[in-house]
Amino acid sequence: MTYHLPAGQAASGERLAVDLTPERAGWDHAGLRVLHLPPGGAHTFDSGGSEWIVLPLSGGCTVATADDFGQQTFELTGRTDVFSGVSDFAYVPRDARTTVTSTGGGRFALTGARCTRRLPARYGPASSVPVELRGTGNCSRQVNNFGAAGVFECDRLIAVEVLTPGGNWSSFPPHKHDEHRPGEESVLEEIYYFEFAGHDGTPGLGYQRVSPSGRGRGTDVLAEVRDGDVVLIPDGWHGPSMAVPGHDMYYLNVMAGPDAERAWLICDHPDHAWIRDTWPDRPVDPRLPLYTAPERSA
Repeated sequence: MTYHLPAGQAASGERLAVDLTPERAGWDHAGLRVLHLPPGGAHTFDSGGSEWIVLPLSGGCTVATADDFGQQTFELTGRTDVFSGVSDFAYVPRDARTTVTSTGGGRFALTGARCTRRLPARYGPASSVPVELRGTGNCSRQVNNFGAAGVFECDRLIAVEVLTPGGNWSSFPPHKHDEHRPGEESVLEEIYYFEFAGHDGTPGLGYQRVSPSGRGRGTDVLAEVRDGDVVLIPDGWHGPSMAVPGHDMYYLNVMAGPDAERAWLICDHPDHAWIRDTWPDRPVDPRLPLYTAPERSA
């Protein structure tokens, strides 16, 4: 199994730059599509047995979803790109038919997970997204917790965005979530989707490490990652995710698993867990936050 998929390797047709079903990923729960729409373009999909969040990466769109309970339409303002601001989003339930249309065109992530419960379709305003600063020093990063457990209700899906300033390490200390230990660690498949800020026309890049934890498939990855690349993490210690100097790094995390509780519970690598103890004594990188969520309207 190839766990690093360079841009284009997970594509399907002209519009799906990424089309990762659980079957294609070689596991059971998490999925991701990245949809490219031209101005005036539209894409229709059936959610089947999965729940989905439609998240603009660039541009805005209209999300119209219908099922046996009726039809709802959500207008997503979106954003210029992932480095410019928090985006609003739409939740689409299982067993629905959904059409995404975009007047101006853009790129849209469809983060998905197989699920049991059918929850109602909902709009998520950008103003409701918690923006977290995690780590300190050169371990500082920003997390947009739009679809985190405890923030936005889903049945199985967990999804967040991570922004790492150039030269910093994120997903550090290395951690894992491939073992069911109630209250300590959950079992979650995970997808990393990457984008980078360029500089004077030069594209950015970074590096991703996944090392075997002694469980599952023994996943072992050391990859140079660029715009549109995907890394699959069925198991193992993952991290660091390293942004080269001068190029900010973005990745979208999509997670889902079999545990009854929808929770992000992780175990730090024992060789590197000590680094967390140094964070209270050091300042957060002054470049963060790259942006904050907009104010809630009255």
